[in-house]
Amino acid sequence: MSLRLANLTTIRLLQDNLPPLLVPQLRERHTKHWDPKWKSLRRQKVMKVDLPNFREKPEDLTEEQVRAKLKEHGILPPRPWVEKPFFISSTGGIFEPYVPPEGDGKISPIHMQGAKQKLQFLEKKSKTMMAIRKIRMFEEDFDTTAFCKEAENIYVKMHELMAKKDWDNITDYVTERAYPEVIHNVENKTIHWKLIKNIELPRVVHARCTDVITKENVFGQTTVRFHTQQMLAVYDRFGRLMHGSEIIAKDVLEYIVFEKHLANVYGKWRIQGKIIPDWLPPKEPSATTYLKPAEETPPALPAEVPPPEEKEISKESNP
Repeated sequence: MSLRLANLTTIRLLQDNLPPLLVPQLRERHTKHWDPKWKSLRRQKVMKVDLPNFREKPEDLTEEQVRAKLKEHGILPPRPWVEKPFFISSTGGIFEPYVPPEGDGKISPIHMQGAKQKLQFLEKKSKTMMAIRKIRMFEEDFDTTAFCKEAENIYVKMHELMAKKDWDNITDYVTERAYPEVIHNVENKTIHWKLIKNIELPRVVHARCTDVITKENVFGQTTVRFHTQQMLAVYDRFGRLMHGSEIIAKDVLEYIVFEKHLANVYGKWRIQGKIIPDWLPPKEPSATTYLKPAEETPPALPAEVPPPEEKEISKESNP
């Protein structure tokens, strides 16, 4: 030990007297650098991390302890959030529905009742014009003639998608309110539908606007009158005809309500529902066919043996 200390003393004396380039390297340990100026840098290489206690449960902590831990990590305490965000893309029904005149499509305007219907239509036209004016506040290029062509395309596309049972794309043409009514009772059925021609050009007969929750959230509804000739045939899952025919075309008069979220920049016109007047007679249900079971004949009963005839014995013959 004394020899080693002497050698260390001699080397340190040489370090003080020799120039820096000639100073011999002295290493006390192989894990440390010989130059002490790197000590602080080695200390900065290591970061002390406070690991959380993973065995600690929030249920076991008091309210004050939870608040202290949140404050330690710089997290604001949670607040009770009662409000729920929701998006209203369509209204829940038809506001101020149009009342179709009785006998529409059959009574001529020359007839007395037809002239009365025309007069009532002109009386209600003022509210419709005010609603159309409000629609033009959101759509500057809104025109009833051009809209009728767009409505006819939406009407045809909706029926084609319904016949194909394309439920993913049909929501682009019907609202969320009308969607359940469109897909009702369509499962396990084959539908053939075709629009043949227009008997009368479609026209806007009714228009209304309303606001939901706020004054700026405006919805618009327009009722379009369709008088067309269509072909409809509905088959069940066994291929039996339930309703309509693919050969016979029928005249159809319908009042379809279209709705648009006017306040939404990306809103578009979609089918909201169909107006069915009270004076319309109820439709007959579709014919449902069943397999007629084979008649089973009851088995023949065995022939009954007649009882033996009893012979009457007179009292006189007795001995």
